[in-house]
Amino acid sequence: MDALSYEEAREQLVAVVSKLEAGGTSLEDSLALWERGEALARRCEEWLEGARKRLAAARKDG
Repeated sequence: MDALSYEEAREQLVAVVSKLEAGGTSLEDSLALWERGEALARRCEEWLEGARKRLAAARKDG
């Protein structure tokens, strides 16, 4: 998960959400998808937080 870029994590998250919205999966599969989605969302948030910190540092230095 740590090796995923923001774009990769976001694309995978979109795919997970689509699968969950489509339904038709077992409860076990739905739970696994949900957990994967949560992990991907955290990864995206980590990337965004890192970008916010870099922007704040650039503004401070500039």
